[in-house]
Amino acid sequence: MDGNRRGVICDWGGVLTPPLREGIRTWLHADRIDIEHYHEVMRPYFDDSCDGDNLVHALERGEIDTCEFERELAALLRCTHGGPVVAEGLIDRMFRDFDPVHDMYEVLREARDSGASTALLSNSWGNCYPREHFDNAFDAVVISGEVGMRKPEERIYLHTCERLGLRPEDCVFIDDLEHNVHIAEELGMAGVLHTDVDATRLELERFLAPDGDGAPPVPDERAA
Repeated sequence: MDGNRRGVICDWGGVLTPPLREGIRTWLHADRIDIEHYHEVMRPYFDDSCDGDNLVHALERGEIDTCEFERELAALLRCTHGGPVVAEGLIDRMFRDFDPVHDMYEVLREARDSGASTALLSNSWGNCYPREHFDNAFDAVVISGEVGMRKPEERIYLHTCERLGLRPEDCVFIDDLEHNVHIAEELGMAGVLHTDVDATRLELERFLAPDGDGAPPVPDERAA
């Protein structure tokens, strides 16, 4: 049965913000960074094929500070005007255009109002989060760099479920990255690969519905 899930765990970047590619591309253009070279440099860190330590994974677990990461990354990148990439404030500039998707926050508030417990689970790059939107949307907030774990490590999913007091089988997991969703499903969660707000809302309605048919419960007028 699809329904009867009692918890919702949601990613931040690409779900509660516009797509990651859009925000990153805006930053690359603004800083006049060679886009093709950026992707070439970063690919081994994202597919974990790099030799030695993974700089991105270390940042996401909070094992290195943001200033060190900014210096390391700036040294790897190059500007189209031939000058150096400015390291100081690089992460703030990178995430400057990751504006909140208010409709998606509303979906989470609706789920919470219906009785579901909600949690944020985000891989952090040491960036500042719009925490003013979190209080009425989440019962728990799990930031990778604050707990020393990162997606797709199983332990951070289990930690988040524990923060909600729920089993993985009780939860729905929302993320825009397919491999993150697959790990959640392997642990017993219902997975939602986020592409747009309306599609995610429909999936949540199906997974959270008490009767499993995607329809909300019908009030019993005799009990009113």
